[in-house]
Amino acid sequence: MTLNLENIAKLPDNVRRPSYERSDLSAGIVHIGLGNFHRAHQAWYLHRLMDQGLAKDWAILGAGVRAADAGQRDKLLAQDCLTTLIELDPSGMSAEVTGAMIGFVPVAEDNAPLIAHMAEPAIRIVALTVTEGGYYVAADGSFDAQNADMQYDAAHPDTPRTAFGAIIAALKIRRSQGSGPFTCQSCDNLQGNGDILRQTVLELARLSDPDLADWIDDTVTFPNSMVDCIVPATGPTELALVRTFGIEDNAPVTHENFRQWVIEDKFCAGRPDWNKVGATFTDDVHTYEAMKLRMLNAGHQIIATPGELLSVETIAGTMANPLIRDMFLKIETTEIAPHVDAVPGMTPLAYVDLIAGRFANPEIRDTTRRVAFDGSSRHPGFLHPIIRDALAAGTPIEGLALIEALWARMCFGTREDGSEITPNDPYWDSLSAQAITAKIDPKVWIAQDKIYGDLGQNARFAACFEQWLRLVWDEGTEAAIRTYLKR
Repeated sequence: MTLNLENIAKLPDNVRRPSYERSDLSAGIVHIGLGNFHRAHQAWYLHRLMDQGLAKDWAILGAGVRAADAGQRDKLLAQDCLTTLIELDPSGMSAEVTGAMIGFVPVAEDNAPLIAHMAEPAIRIVALTVTEGGYYVAADGSFDAQNADMQYDAAHPDTPRTAFGAIIAALKIRRSQGSGPFTCQSCDNLQGNGDILRQTVLELARLSDPDLADWIDDTVTFPNSMVDCIVPATGPTELALVRTFGIEDNAPVTHENFRQWVIEDKFCAGRPDWNKVGATFTDDVHTYEAMKLRMLNAGHQIIATPGELLSVETIAGTMANPLIRDMFLKIETTEIAPHVDAVPGMTPLAYVDLIAGRFANPEIRDTTRRVAFDGSSRHPGFLHPIIRDALAAGTPIEGLALIEALWARMCFGTREDGSEITPNDPYWDSLSAQAITAKIDPKVWIAQDKIYGDLGQNARFAACFEQWLRLVWDEGTEAAIRTYLKR
C-alpha cells in the first residue's frame, strides 16, 4: 500500500500509526537536513508527544540547502511527509509510521523560501543535522572565516548559500519586524554542538552586520545537546524490508532499539516537552555528550577503519571478528574510559558493555563504509581529543595511535585483499596523496595541520604512530592488531 495520508487508516494492524489528525498540526520548527537520523530521532520524539495530544503547534517543516536535497523533498512530499520507521530489534522487528513533519520548504540556490519560512513568527526553533564537518570550524576550533562559502555569505547576506547564512538573514527580518528570535538547535554529533553553532552564526553575522550579530548574541539561544541512535542508510535492502510490512515507502528508515537525547534547557521562544517521551533536560549535557562522543562515536571509528581494510562489510560483522572486537574492548577500557566521567545511572565501563551490544546487533546492517566516511572530521572530533588528554595525563595511547595508522593505510585506497576503497571523504584526493607519501615517510600524515593541529608535533604520539604505520605496511592490519593485543 502506498504511504500517504489517504491510506494511513488502511495500514496493516501490525504497523503503529499516528493517533493525531495531521490537519490539527501547525509548524513550530524548521529542521534543516532531513536525513534518516533526524526522522528516526528528533522527529520521533515529537511524533510521540503528538500521540499524547501534545505539541500540536510544534510540527516540523523540513528544509535543505543543497541541490541534492530537492530529491529528498520530492520523495517525502509524494507521501505527505510520512515516514515508516522500522526498529531492528534482535528479538523481532516492528514498524511505525510517523507524521510530525507536515511540509518541506522548496530548495533554492538563494535560500529565499527557507529564509521566508524561518522568518515567520510561528517558527520558534530552527534545528539542524548537517554532519559533524558542516560547521566551518578550523583545526584549532575557531571559525573558518576564510572558507569560500563563508566569504560568499558574508558578501551576499540576503542571498546566502549556507544554512547559517539563511538563519542570519531570517533573524534579520524578525528583528526588523519585531517578531523576536528563535532558538537555533544543533542535533549533530559534536561536543558542545550548540556552542559551535553559536560560534558559526555569530562570527558569520559579524562579517556583514556587527549590530545584527550583537542582537543575536543577546537574544538567540543555542542549546547544547547529545543525540544517540544508530540509523543505517537506506538502500535496496531497506526498501524491500518496508514492503514486508505491506507498505510502499520510498524513504523508509531503519534504526536500532535504542534512543537517547540529552538537552540543555535554553530555549528563548519555548519548546516541546520532549522530556515527557524520554528526553532528558539537564544543565550538564557536556558529561553525557563526552561519554557518547568519546566512547560510541570514537568506538565506531575504532572498528570501522580496520573493518574496511579487512573487507568486513558491516559494523555487526566487525564485532563478530575476534581481532577487531578485542582491540575495540581494550582501547575502550584502557585508553578511553579513564578519560570519561560517569553520568547518572551509567559508568564508563558499563557504557562499553552497552555499546558493544549495540554494535553487535546483527539486525542492523550499518556498513563500515558509512561509519568510516568523513574521517577528516570524525577523527579530529572523536579520537584526537582523547589522545590529547592521554598525552597530558601520561596514560596509554598505543591503540589510539594504531587506529590513526590504520586510517592512513585506509586512505591509501586499497584493502588488504587488494580491492579498491573508493573515495570516502570530502578531502579524499588530498588524503590519498598524503597516504601514498606516508607509506615511505609516516610523519607526513600527521603533519596535516588541518586535521592534527599541533598533535603531530608531539614526540610521543609521532613515534608511536610511525611505529604502527610501518608495521601495518610491513606485516599487515591483522599482524598489527595482534601485536597491540599482546602488549
